[in-house]
Amino acid sequence: MKSGPRDHRHKLLICGDELQELKRHVYAMTEAFGLDAKIDRYKGTRPITLFRWDLECLLDVIDVTLDDERYYPDKSTPEFQALKKLGERLHKEYDDAYADE
Repeated sequence: MKSGPRDHRHKLLICGDELQELKRHVYAMTEAFGLDAKIDRYKGTRPITLFRWDLECLLDVIDVTLDDERYYPDKSTPEFQALKKLGERLHKEYDDAYADE
């Protein structure tokens, strides 16, 4: 999908454990029109630009992954907590921008 001049650009810094856990699940974004490759290339040194549809895809992948016992049978692990924290940050960003719609 191509962005337009009225599309909101979200600039977020994702690094450390959050980025490592997100990259572990990048394969689940295969139908995301390049988001999987974008996340895979992302190094976490500068903010990444995401659009609404990117946020929606990431939120879906994170929510499904966190609920799946195969990935995180122990909810107290640092890996689970890192992905959960990232999911909460992305939900807040999304809600702040699109709550009125």
